[in-house]
Amino acid sequence: MNTVINSFSKNESEIHEFQQKRPKFIYAQCNTEESYERMPFYTTIMATLGFYFLIIIGLVNHLIFTPKVATEKNRDGYPPLYNKFESIFLRYVFRRVKDCFNRVVCGLPGGLIEIRDRVTHDNNWSFEVLDTTSKFLNLGSYNYLGFAQNTGLCFDDTVRAIKRYGWTIGSSRQELGTNPLHLELEKLTAEFLGVDDAIVFGMGFATNALNLPAIITPQCLVLSDEYNHASVILGIRLSGAISMVYKHNDVENLEELIRKNIVTGHPKTKKPWEKIFIITEGIFSMEGSIVKLPEIIAIKKKYKVYLYVDEAHSIGALGPNGGGVLDYYKCCPKDVDILMGTYTKSFGSAGGYIAGNKDLIDYLRKNSHASCYAMSMSPPVAQIIISSMSVIMGRRQCDEGQRRINHLASNVQYFRKKLKAMGCIVYGNDDSPVVPMLVYMISKVGATIREFNKYNIATVGVGFPATPLLQSRIRFCMSAALTKEQLDEVLEVTEKVVDKIGLRYSRKPRPTTHILYDDGI
Repeated sequence: MNTVINSFSKNESEIHEFQQKRPKFIYAQCNTEESYERMPFYTTIMATLGFYFLIIIGLVNHLIFTPKVATEKNRDGYPPLYNKFESIFLRYVFRRVKDCFNRVVCGLPGGLIEIRDRVTHDNNWSFEVLDTTSKFLNLGSYNYLGFAQNTGLCFDDTVRAIKRYGWTIGSSRQELGTNPLHLELEKLTAEFLGVDDAIVFGMGFATNALNLPAIITPQCLVLSDEYNHASVILGIRLSGAISMVYKHNDVENLEELIRKNIVTGHPKTKKPWEKIFIITEGIFSMEGSIVKLPEIIAIKKKYKVYLYVDEAHSIGALGPNGGGVLDYYKCCPKDVDILMGTYTKSFGSAGGYIAGNKDLIDYLRKNSHASCYAMSMSPPVAQIIISSMSVIMGRRQCDEGQRRINHLASNVQYFRKKLKAMGCIVYGNDDSPVVPMLVYMISKVGATIREFNKYNIATVGVGFPATPLLQSRIRFCMSAALTKEQLDEVLEVTEKVVDKIGLRYSRKPRPTTHILYDDGI
């Protein structure tokens, strides 16, 4: 394995040559400052008391009353199938906001989204789906560049692909599941990222979960950011490697852990580590933060460790050319050993990729469970990615890709500044399309989403265990499919909701000047 994952040549002349070849576009300087305003003390107390109050009420209800639904039946003699505490949490905390989740979407996830109406007759234990639908402004989908649409170039290309190749292949890549579109997509992805080769998979989650065990062994050490996605955490667990978590985006803590473990070695064998990996994300999906990639690359080079970057949310949505976090910081792709990303966000499709040097990709083609056993990507899914990526790269429709990239960047910065001007606490980087607005109290998640729904605005509420216990939030996802007029409509409603629910937590001074919208074109 050590011969498979070889470090790239990292001499200064190679990096300089790469940067000189990059196309030049007008784009704001990358912003390394991130907002993580401290939670007010009073709010901390109230959020803590509110959570434990719900748990205590749940325990009392669990002991006294037996719910008519959501219970195991006809299983006499069997032990409970579910953990008791988790059952109480789901019944008496999650259920309080359950009417905001699991909605049936009946249309495109564009600027407007069509959602099936539903009603509950038993206080959110179950729902009856109605035949009627309602249209909402969509602030909850990962459709960053607006390619999830049923008209235009991507749609027309996909129709032709279906007529030629059908809907699915019905086999794994290593049997009879490789299609010419897979080969074309892998070549195009490698060119887009500026690396030797790439391999594509039919599922984004499985790209991490099933490829990390093929690369990492039990004799390895993995240093994982504390806010890495569940797919990364699962992949590390399946590998059997020793995993240590470093503080979110804290390069000093990361370097300290590397230095300490190089000295001590493997805790069981006391031998030197076979390999050491740093695993991080480009944009963190719950925090809206951007990885401090140049600093992590410097640490990687200093200690000769491997770097794995998950660009699920950043590829296509970040950087002047849509090239992700590497493009954002103008880093050389050959400074990252393994690039992972998904096609489920900016490309309006599904699946994921691993990209890097040719030896690594050839190894994964033969040894990855996702390549050997999982269903290969369907032809229409691959075609959508090829078409949308070609537009982003400027190979088709002239400047349409650049227009979408600029429009997304403008939407992101305008919306974030407006939220902060209202007095809301907004986490993350001002260039991140993931926009978390803190509500803190778990009870306020459901109340806030319901208020938005009254005005036909769809967004996402997030709480424990996806976030820390006292940091529940509303997560807005920006998209190039949203117009300035639609954003202004959302912001107008947000101000009403913020006043009604009480979400002006920020103590920072608010900007006194008018916030301008730059169309980015």
